[in-house]
Amino acid sequence: MVDECFDPALMNRMNTLDETDDISAKAHALTAAVIGHPIAHSRSPMIHNRWLAEEGLAGQYGVIDILPAALPAACDILRQSPMTGFNATLPHKEMLLDLCDEVDATARAIGAVNTVSVRDGRLYGTNTDAFGFMENLRQGAPEFDPAGKTALVLGAGGAARAVLFGLQAAGIGQILLLNRTRSKAEALAEAFPGVQVAEWAARQALLKDVQLLVNTTSLGMCGQPDLELDLGGVSPEALVTDLVYNPLQTSLLNHAAAKGCQTVTGLGMLVYQAQKAFEIWFGVRPAVTDELIKTLEDSL
Repeated sequence: MVDECFDPALMNRMNTLDETDDISAKAHALTAAVIGHPIAHSRSPMIHNRWLAEEGLAGQYGVIDILPAALPAACDILRQSPMTGFNATLPHKEMLLDLCDEVDATARAIGAVNTVSVRDGRLYGTNTDAFGFMENLRQGAPEFDPAGKTALVLGAGGAARAVLFGLQAAGIGQILLLNRTRSKAEALAEAFPGVQVAEWAARQALLKDVQLLVNTTSLGMCGQPDLELDLGGVSPEALVTDLVYNPLQTSLLNHAAAKGCQTVTGLGMLVYQAQKAFEIWFGVRPAVTDELIKTLEDSL
């Protein structure tokens, strides 16, 4: 039986888990997975299972729904499983900083773990979101060089942390950070020296001075209010990207395109962060093809 590999102390904690047997069974049946709550909507299996087949690798990538209170005990199960690794999404990414046995400098700087490798009964955490964001920009706008440019970043959540990390590593000249709750932006800016916080109400006036506009908020997502932002002052030379990918073409991107701006959708960030995770686990970087992107777009 699967449970035979668990020690008594771990078994005594099973009442903290919902559907523990299901978690145990999945962890021993899957090669890799994404964990979160809720998680059934995830498109990660669509991406990774395609790559496993294309690379001729045996195994299956699935989803494991884990409640936040159950995460510590679930991590013990995952440590003892034969899985190669797992991705993490909301609400587990920050908690994994303290639950992994080792966490690299990138995840520490971003303040979250989204990719975990399982080796010899230990969990090794990293974060591929910054890579995913920057690679999406490179692929979507190959002529855009962030070095020396000014970026306006909207939002101060976990996605914003990855964006700030990626832009600073790429040599961005200046970052202006705005959030509806200014105190959250100020707290985030403390972790990224050089980032300047401005008032949310000033977002219109600041547009004329930026070459890159990034929306990391959920505004504009299906079921959420639109991002209220008049792009009248933005330069047609500016690049605009929205991390929201459902809908693929957000109101922000549509308005930016009407102004003549180059735009980059948020779907590529999902794909390229997954590409880096796959490479970490299996030692090969899979191809991001037009067919894969089309499949994902059709699923939205």
